Amino acid sequence: MGQAMTRTLLTAGHHVTVWNRTAGRAAGVVADGAALAATPAEAVEASDLVILSLTDYAAMYDILGSATGSLAGRTLVNLSSDTPERTREAAAWAAGHGAAFLTGGVMVPAPMVGTAAAHVYYSGSRQVLESRSAVLTPLGTPKYLGEDPSLAQMMYQAQLTVFLTTLSALMHATAMLGSAGMKAAEALPELLSSADAIGAILRAGEENPGAALDAGEHPGDLSTVTMMGATADHIVETSTALGLDPALPLAVRAHYRRAIEDGHGGDNWTRIIDGIREPR
Repeated sequence: MGQAMTRTLLTAGHHVTVWNRTAGRAAGVVADGAALAATPAEAVEASDLVILSLTDYAAMYDILGSATGSLAGRTLVNLSSDTPERTREAAAWAAGHGAAFLTGGVMVPAPMVGTAAAHVYYSGSRQVLESRSAVLTPLGTPKYLGEDPSLAQMMYQAQLTVFLTTLSALMHATAMLGSAGMKAAEALPELLSSADAIGAILRAGEENPGAALDAGEHPGDLSTVTMMGATADHIVETSTALGLDPALPLAVRAHYRRAIEDGHGGDNWTRIIDGIREPR
């Protein structure tokens, strides 16, 4: 991801100085025109805008701990993943060293950075984001969520919740079909068609599929908790009979069983959000 962002910025005509904990990993972008800093402090001092792409926020403290004296007056844009609370703490830490702080969540894989499909969620000071937009926009269209520095991180984690759960579901389904002798090369195209259709199904007949949720409405005229719960039961039974790891289908079934136990079997499947919001 860091290499993709560096190359995008270079292509946009920006001077970029890089530093990496494993120096050899920067060789490619240095060959493309980036300057290599010998230390984090040298990298920070090369510009008034510092972009971080790391494993987590702890890595930011490890790397910049020796460069805190150089942070004053600069803007830190952390595009790393971590929890919303750690993001708030990082913003306070940066402010304590005189630096402005923006949280960012890049919502495309590295090969798509800098393309028309790329977008990045940001939170923190709108003024700071607007003042840096000329540099940040080439990475992906900025989508501003608000002043709270945790908001972009929250959106990133929410998006990845959908993404990672879908990936696990695809592998579980592929394993199910594989037990019947179907190769992944045959199974995945069919399964991916279903995954692609989910958005269209949820939007069908609704201008805003989240409006009913916001209003606390769960009309069961199309699909009910009881119906979906029965399907969840069948998936658990099938997976168990096949000797597959039942963790994912058991978790899904638990959502529907909770809603049924609470007397909402006739409601739309969206009623499972109650149990997610307030687990027992």
